[in-house]
Amino acid sequence: MNAALVEPPISALADAEALNRGCACRTLDAERLRRQLEGEPALAGLADEIALTRPHLFSRTAVFISPAQRARMAATARAVQEVAALPRFRDAGLARAPAIAGLDFGPQGVFLGFDFHLSARGPQLIEINTNAGGALLNTALARAQRACCDEMATALAPGDDLAHAEDAFVAMFEAEWRLQRGAAPLARIAIVDDAPAEQYLYPEFRLFARLFANRGIEAVIADARELEWRDGSLRHGGQTLDLVYNRLTDFYFEQPEHAALRAAYVAGAVVVTPHPRAHALYADKRNLVALSDAHALGALGVDATTRATLLAGVPRTVAVTAENAAALWAQRRELFFKPALGYGSKAAYRGDKLTRRAWEDILSRTYVAQALIPPSERIVQVDGAATDLKLDVRAYVYAGEIQLLAARLYQGQTTNFRTAGGGFAPVFVLR
Repeated sequence: MNAALVEPPISALADAEALNRGCACRTLDAERLRRQLEGEPALAGLADEIALTRPHLFSRTAVFISPAQRARMAATARAVQEVAALPRFRDAGLARAPAIAGLDFGPQGVFLGFDFHLSARGPQLIEINTNAGGALLNTALARAQRACCDEMATALAPGDDLAHAEDAFVAMFEAEWRLQRGAAPLARIAIVDDAPAEQYLYPEFRLFARLFANRGIEAVIADARELEWRDGSLRHGGQTLDLVYNRLTDFYFEQPEHAALRAAYVAGAVVVTPHPRAHALYADKRNLVALSDAHALGALGVDATTRATLLAGVPRTVAVTAENAAALWAQRRELFFKPALGYGSKAAYRGDKLTRRAWEDILSRTYVAQALIPPSERIVQVDGAATDLKLDVRAYVYAGEIQLLAARLYQGQTTNFRTAGGGFAPVFVLR
């Protein structure tokens, strides 16, 4: 086993678990968060807007992990990147997807979200998303923490990734641009979603627009229905767009209202990131079947070290078929069922909560069954009482490397932003 994946010493892991399970301190400094979110006049009032309309977006506490846990997450992300580049894996993923996913203009796709549960076996990769939101919000949140004691001051020490997060994010978009356009200047970016002002993470769209503008790149937040494909260019408000930061969940641009974006993308007239190809190669949950199967990895030609990393870090996943349906139903209490093209935990089911009606729905659609990895927990204060919330850790990844870690705290079957005391929480690696 790679030495970097071994805990040296065991106390770092024990200390992280002790803080998560035993310290209910509220470390969020609301005034510091306000300053982080409202760094310039154009963003005045943003903190109050979030508090009023999204009261459970931010948790008031932090999550802690050990260096070895972070190393395992990083190794898993790099291993997935390596396998995704293999021709046989790539061809299988693209064969399942619409033809638009076969287009390759060069960009890799910004903000891959690798979501992990922390288990006794180490961090377990439960899924990957291609338009993972929250990176800028979590950057602000992590910088707004305050220590409640000397021990916590050490635990909350920020890492280098946090200090230079905005630089890394902008450099990532510039890298995507160069991969398709070379040395041509990047002048105008559109942050695109359906009805963006109605999206839960709309405050982050505003933060990105200001970040780009402050780096000399004109930025607009655009409804996909407002885009025009005209005279060989994609336009918004009469202005030609160079790059689209894509936040749509229509991953293959199949809906009629996305026709202009689709046409411009297919023509190579605009740089789009993340894009359909990235979704097919990473976020389609059927990819987890091969990534968690020793025989499949061997057949792909994956080397022994990478194979061991994936088998240790990706829960066993299988496609739900008519042939294995009876066996999966019998084993359902140890499984979690997810739609292959799903997102945001929509239509996902814990096997022990599964009804016959839901099971029939699963069998009529394209699902995978994943070994159930219960989430770890974080103790928080809610209305003066200590409460245990579930947590997952999201690694924001680009080109196989982690840029930022964040957690989501919640109650219920899957992550949500409706839990008192829950929401995004910063992740700190104990030193």
